[in-house]
Amino acid sequence: MEKEELWHTVLAKLELDISRPNFLTWFQETGIMHLEDGVATISVPNIFVKEWLQNKYHKVILHTLRAITPDVKDLVYNIGKLDDAAGFPFIRHHGAPRKKMFSPQFIEDALAIKDLAVNPITNLNPRYTFDSFIVGSFNELAHAAAQSVIKNPGLAYNPFFIYGGVGLGKTHLMQAVGNEILRYSPSAKIRYVPSERYMGEIVEALKTQQMNKLKDKYREVDLLVVDDIQFIARTEKMQEEFFHTFNTLYERNKQIIISSDRPPHAISTLEERLRSRFEGGMIADIGLPDFETRLLILKTKIDVKKADVPEEVLRYLAEKIKNNIRELEGALNRVIIESKVSNAPITVDTAKKSVLSHLAAPKKFISAKKIIKAVAEFYDMDERELLRRSRKKDVVRPRQIAMYLMREELKSSYPSIGDKFGGRDHTTAIHSCEKVAKDLLANPEFEEEIRAIRDKVFAK
Repeated sequence: MEKEELWHTVLAKLELDISRPNFLTWFQETGIMHLEDGVATISVPNIFVKEWLQNKYHKVILHTLRAITPDVKDLVYNIGKLDDAAGFPFIRHHGAPRKKMFSPQFIEDALAIKDLAVNPITNLNPRYTFDSFIVGSFNELAHAAAQSVIKNPGLAYNPFFIYGGVGLGKTHLMQAVGNEILRYSPSAKIRYVPSERYMGEIVEALKTQQMNKLKDKYREVDLLVVDDIQFIARTEKMQEEFFHTFNTLYERNKQIIISSDRPPHAISTLEERLRSRFEGGMIADIGLPDFETRLLILKTKIDVKKADVPEEVLRYLAEKIKNNIRELEGALNRVIIESKVSNAPITVDTAKKSVLSHLAAPKKFISAKKIIKAVAEFYDMDERELLRRSRKKDVVRPRQIAMYLMREELKSSYPSIGDKFGGRDHTTAIHSCEKVAKDLLANPEFEEEIRAIRDKVFAK
C-alpha cells in the first residue's frame, strides 16, 4: 500500500472516533513523509499541531497504523510540507490537484473530506448549517433561541449558553449560527474556538509575550463562539482572561455563544462572576433524540452521502444506537465503508454484524477507583476527601453520586460500596443511592450533571 493510500485509510478510521471539529483542526495538512525501518514520519504544519498530536493522539494514530500495517513500530513528527500527495486529501499545488493516479473512490472520498475544510479566518466548518440540522423535541428550544440570535445578534440572547451530552449536536448548532450570520453579513468578524485550543493559545502567548495580540484577536470580533467552556474552569488564569474578554464583548453588544457538557451551576470550579454572567443570558439544553428523530438524521446523512441504504437498515441503526448522534453517524459510516470494501450489498444482517462487532470491541475497564477519580475531578476536589468521614455538604453530595454510579455501572453490592468509602455501613450506601435516584427524577438538570460525570468515567 502506498503512503498516500495508507494515510487516507488511517484518516478514514480516525474520523469515526474523533469529533469532526477536532479531526479537521488537527489532521489537516498532515501526512506520511517517510516509512522506513518500522518508523513512520508524520508531516505536520507547525509546532502546535506537532505537540498536540504527540501528547493527545499519538497512541491512537500508532494503534490505527499498526492495525493496517503491523510493521510500523513507532511514530515521529516533522514540521514541514510533503513532497508528494501523501497527506490529508487533497494536497493542492499552485491551486490545482497534483496529477497522480488514484482510484475513483479515493478521489471521491478525498474531495468529500476537502469540502469539510474549515474557514481559516473564522474556524467555522461550512458544512455545519441549519439545512443539515435536524430539529426535534430534544433540541427545539436551543434551535429557536439560535434563530433569535441570528435575527438580532448581541441583543436577543447574550450570552447564548448551550449544554448537553457528548455527540448531540451542540457544536453543529453553534457553528450553524456563525455560518448563517456570515451568509447575511460577509464582513462580520466571527471566530469559533474550542476552549482547549483557546487555553493553548493563552499559554503560547504568555511564553512569547504576545498577549496583547491574542487579546485583540478575540476582543475585536462581532461573534465569539467557544466550545466546551467547562475546561476553562480548571485554572484561575484561564477564567480571568476569559472574564475580561467576555466583558469587553458584552459591553460592545457583541454576541457570545458558549457550550458546555453541563449547565453553569454544575461547573463546580467556575468562578461566581463568570457563572452569573453565563446565567444572565439564555440557557438551553440539548437532550437525547427520540427514535423518529434518529431515523430522520440517518436519512438526511445518506442523502448527503448519496448512499443507497435500505430503510430497514436505517431503522435498525436508529433503534440500536440511542444516546449519541455522532456514534449514530459513525455506525452508518462503518456500514457503508464495509459494504464498499467487501463489495457486498448493505442488509440488516451485515449492519448487525458491523454494529455488534463494534459493541463487542474491548471496552475500557471501569472500576470503583475510576469512578471516584472522575467524580473528584468533576467537583475539583481531592479523591481522599470523598473517602473521609466528612459531613460537609460539598463532600457529601459528590460521595453520594460516586456511590450511586458504583451501584449503577458496576452493580456493586451495598456492603462493598460502603467498604470503598472508609468502611461505612451498607445503610449509608443505600441511602445515598436512593437519594440520588430520587433527585434525578425531580431535577432534569441534575440528570445532565450525572451524564457528564459518566462521560468522564468512560473517557478514562
